[in-house]
Amino acid sequence: MGIQISGLLSNQAFDWKSVVDQLIAADSIPITTLQTQQKTNTDQVTALAAVQTSLQAVQDSIQSIRTGNVFAARTVSSDTANTTWQSSSVTGAPLGSYKFAVSQLATAAQLKGATNISSTLAPTSDVSGLTLASMRTATAVSAGTFSVNGHTVTVALTDSLQDVFDKISAADPSVTASYDPTGDGITLSQSSGELVLGAANDTSNFLSVMKLANNGTTSVSSAARLGTLATTAPIASSGLARALTAVDSSGNGSFTLNGVTINYNINTDSIARVINRINGTSAGVVASYDSANDRLLLTNKNTGDTGIGALEASGGLVDALGLSAGTGGTLLHGKNALFKVNDGPTLSSTSNTLTSSVHGISGLSVTVNSLDTQTLQVSSDTATMSSSIQDFITKFNSLQSLIDTDTNITVTGSNVTTSVLSGNREVEAWGSKLQSLAFEAVGGLTGSVSRLNDLGIDFNSTSGQLVVKDSGKLATALSDHPDDVQSFFLSPTAGFVPKLFGYLTNALSSNTTEQNNITQSNTDLTTQIATIQSKLDDERTNLTNSFIAMLDAQSSAQSQQTYLTNTFFKSSTTG
Repeated sequence: MGIQISGLLSNQAFDWKSVVDQLIAADSIPITTLQTQQKTNTDQVTALAAVQTSLQAVQDSIQSIRTGNVFAARTVSSDTANTTWQSSSVTGAPLGSYKFAVSQLATAAQLKGATNISSTLAPTSDVSGLTLASMRTATAVSAGTFSVNGHTVTVALTDSLQDVFDKISAADPSVTASYDPTGDGITLSQSSGELVLGAANDTSNFLSVMKLANNGTTSVSSAARLGTLATTAPIASSGLARALTAVDSSGNGSFTLNGVTINYNINTDSIARVINRINGTSAGVVASYDSANDRLLLTNKNTGDTGIGALEASGGLVDALGLSAGTGGTLLHGKNALFKVNDGPTLSSTSNTLTSSVHGISGLSVTVNSLDTQTLQVSSDTATMSSSIQDFITKFNSLQSLIDTDTNITVTGSNVTTSVLSGNREVEAWGSKLQSLAFEAVGGLTGSVSRLNDLGIDFNSTSGQLVVKDSGKLATALSDHPDDVQSFFLSPTAGFVPKLFGYLTNALSSNTTEQNNITQSNTDLTTQIATIQSKLDDERTNLTNSFIAMLDAQSSAQSQQTYLTNTFFKSSTTG
C-alpha cells in the first residue's frame, strides 16, 4: 500500500489523520479475518443446534412409542348400532369377541322413611290463625285468583285459611269449605250438582297446593295430607309429628349412619342442614326429603345389595324422621347386576360397570345401562399405532432433509457451492448411520415382522426418505399381528426403538460437544481479536503522537524561517 506524506515544511495542508486511519486499516486485516471465522463458526453452531433439535424430535418420537406402549393399545366396539353401553380397554387386553348378556342391572339400596312424618297444618278445624304464607305445604301458595263453579275467588298471602273459606262461600253461597285436622285435608261441598273447580285463567295455585281436583260429584276433598316439614326452620319448629326426647337439655343429639356419627341440635339446626351434613360425610349415602309423600329417603351412593344402618336411642331424630324399623322405616334392598359372558355361567357385579375382576377378561371394562345382549369386539388400536409410526417417519425424514441441506456440496461447471456444514463428516455420518439402522433387520425375532419392509415401509429410491409403500401391508400387520409389531419395535436391546434411541443419544452428545468446541473456539478468537485491537489502539496512539510532534516541529521551523526572513530582509533594506 502506497501512502504518500507531503506538506511537511511547506505551506501545503497535511491530512495526517487520514494517514493514521490508512495505516491502522492495513494493520486491521487480521481482525477482519478472525471475525469472518467467527461468523462461520456462529453459523455452524446455529446449524448444529437445528440438527440437535431434529435429532431430539426423532428420539422423542420413538421414545413415545415405548412409553406409550402404543402397540398394545386396544379399541372396543359393539355389534349394536348406537349402543348406550360404554366400553373401554387398557393396553394389552386380549383381542377377540365377547358376548355379554345382561339379565339384571345393579341398583342402589334405599332406606325409605315412613310417610307423613310431619304434623297437620292445624291441630283443630279452626284455621283462622293459619295464613297462606305460613302453611307448611309441599309447595307455597301463590296469590291470585282461582275459580269455584265459575266464580272467581281472589286470595292474598296474608289471608288465613278461614278467610279463603269465607271468600269461597261469598263467591258461591252454595259451597262450603272446611278443614279436617284428623285427615289433614280440606273439603269443599255443595248440596246438589257437580262441583267444578278451576279455570284456564286461574293465577293462583291454591287448588293444586291443597290437592283438590274435580271428581264429578258434589264434594271434593284433598287427595292426601297437606302438612309437610319446614325443612329450613329449626328442627324443634319444623313440624315433626313425633316429639324429640333423646336430646340433652340444650337440644343436642346424635345418631350414626353406617357407623358415621351425625351430630345435631334441634334449636339451631334445620332438617336441610342435617341432610347436607349427611351428604357431606363418608357414610356413603345421599339423603333427601320427599315432600310429596312427606318422608326422608336415604339412598346408597354405590349400587349393589348392601345395607344402610341408621341407629339412635329411642325418641331421637331417627325415630322422628321415621327411619327406624319401629317407626316405619323400610330397607329396599339394592340389586347386583347379573350377566353372562359367551354363554357361560351367570356372574354377579355390585356395579353396572363390569370389570375384569368379575368377568375375568384382562383390561376390559363395560358399563351397562340396559337389559340387552351385545357382542363386544376388542381390536388393535390401529389408528394410534399408525399415527405413532407416521410421526416417526415424518420426523426421521425431516432430520435427513436438514442434514442433506446443511452438508450439501454442489458443483456447477467450475463453480463449487458449499453449505454451512459441508465437510463435517460427523454430521454426514449421523444421517447415513440412521438410514442404515432403520434399514437393518432386528435379529432374534420369530414373528412376522423383523424389519420396516415387513410393515410396507421402505426408502424412496430417489430421495432416501422413508415412505409407506404398501399401506395395506401396514394395516394388516397392525390389526392382525400387533404383538409381532411390538416385538420388532420394543424388543430389549436389539429392538428398533432401543437401537435407534441409543445411537441418537450418542449423536446428541456428540452434537453438544461439537457446539461447545466451536463456541470455545469463538471465545478464543474473541481473545485474539481483543489482543490485536489493543495493539492497534497503541499503534494509533503512537502514530498520532508522532505526527503531532512532527507538526509541532514544522510549526517551530516555520516560525524560525519567518524570523530570519524578516530580520535579513530588514537589514538589507536599511544598508
